[in-house]
Amino acid sequence: MCGRFAFYSPAEATAALFGATGSVDLKPRYNIAPTQYIAAIRNDVHANRELVAFRWGLVPFWAKDPSIGSRMINARAETVAEKPSFRNAYRKRRCLVLADGFYEWHTEGGAKVPYYISLANGGPCAFAGLWEHWESKETDETLETATIVTTAASEFLSQLHHRMPVVLEPASADRWMGGDLSLLDEVAGAGPRMRAWPVDRRVGNARNESDDLADPAGDPIS
Repeated sequence: MCGRFAFYSPAEATAALFGATGSVDLKPRYNIAPTQYIAAIRNDVHANRELVAFRWGLVPFWAKDPSIGSRMINARAETVAEKPSFRNAYRKRRCLVLADGFYEWHTEGGAKVPYYISLANGGPCAFAGLWEHWESKETDETLETATIVTTAASEFLSQLHHRMPVVLEPASADRWMGGDLSLLDEVAGAGPRMRAWPVDRRVGNARNESDDLADPAGDPIS
């Protein structure tokens, strides 16, 4: 599962790493929570990559109530191609969710300890995502929303949790955006080298947004 993450690198520069242009009016974030807006890359109508902002929590185009999105923050890689909520987006509307790292909680001594997890080189990355456009049949309301695809944790991250986001670097991101059907099977239990350390429990409250939330509060895991 991925329920909190951070993205504080310059959005436009990070998007350029993945071949996208554009801009978004989003400030650096250290504690992004579901239903908040996130920076992402999608293919436009001409198949060019563009930087956009989506609300986190996918609302299927057929949904009657957009509140369903709060329960659709993640899509399991094992079932994303068949599950009614995601299969159409899997075929037609893939995206890259930009991130610097994510948080996961691990039970230690009877207490849940939050950890911050990022690429071993400290650089930004992208999570495999799906997006949807939703329109109300009763009002003028429209939403563009996204979900993060998760998979089995790598050997390193299995020390903390059994699931993780599908973490992509530029080469694998190209395959994802190109509609590759075998990528998710290949990355299950794998992925790029990561690092992780415990952080302050303040990250558990979505109202906390200070730039020190991802700072180490203990020794990194190895």
